Amino acid sequence: MGPVELLHMSVFSQSFSPCGRFLAAGNNYGEIAVFSLSAALSPDATALSQKPVLTFTAHEGPVFSLLSTDCHLLSAGNGEISCWSWSDLTKKNVKPLWTKRPNFKSSLEIPEINAMVLNTRDNSLVVGGGDNNIHILDLEHGIFKAVLQGHTDYDGAVRMWDSRTGQSVHCVEIYKYESCARPQYGKWISCLTTDSDWMLCGGGPSLSLWHLRSLSPTSIFPLTGCQRQTSFYQDMILAVGEGPSVAHCLLGGEVKAQIPCTPQSLNTLQLNTNSAEHRMLTVGGSSNHIDVFTNLSYRAFSLSF
Repeated sequence: MGPVELLHMSVFSQSFSPCGRFLAAGNNYGEIAVFSLSAALSPDATALSQKPVLTFTAHEGPVFSLLSTDCHLLSAGNGEISCWSWSDLTKKNVKPLWTKRPNFKSSLEIPEINAMVLNTRDNSLVVGGGDNNIHILDLEHGIFKAVLQGHTDYDGAVRMWDSRTGQSVHCVEIYKYESCARPQYGKWISCLTTDSDWMLCGGGPSLSLWHLRSLSPTSIFPLTGCQRQTSFYQDMILAVGEGPSVAHCLLGGEVKAQIPCTPQSLNTLQLNTNSAEHRMLTVGGSSNHIDVFTNLSYRAFSLSF
């Protein structure tokens, strides 16, 4: 890849291997890079240790989402999901085990797939993307078994469905809450995560913490720009988005710290909880560099495509 492509690279997605010793990252050129964390963290690490042990083209368009299961890496791009074996990837074998496409209404436009979640209860993959629908893939039989409907375009709503019936049971329009609304940024929601009875979401509206039983906001975080990914971590909240820093927030709404990063704008943050030896936070965005934090207070070094 030439210097111009490197200059215009964006990292959209990341996922740690089940053993926690490898990191996969997806970029806007359809490539997935696999990094060896033990090599990068080694006391004798060189610049080469911070480069991928493997880079391959997975999709024609950007790799918007990556997700690891017990032994597989799932990648999503424009209209398709591919499955790779982690043991094959560590042996540098880059043949997908399968590629599936949800049943989109129109064959003319190919919606991007930008979110995947594993439902371990029934061994299904829940997939969200640009056609406003949630598609559910039965991983055991390899077929799409249900479609959850209700969203209309980027409608600024958080919808909740009963997975047994496929019926929408709650709809929260975040932008209609005065404390969350930021009309100058729009009403779309770009990040959402839950932890037991709590939900974090933001985008056009401010990043906010919600109590799921009462469906009411309890804390609003005074962060500038739109947040693109957020995560609960111990008694804190981590968030990234527009701007070159990782925000550390307290549950009560206070921004405790903003830790500087290499990319000027951030798309993805990932915590490695799969291996105590390789525990770290990794952050990627509008750069070919992925920042590594072995201590959340400062950037230790960067991996790069």
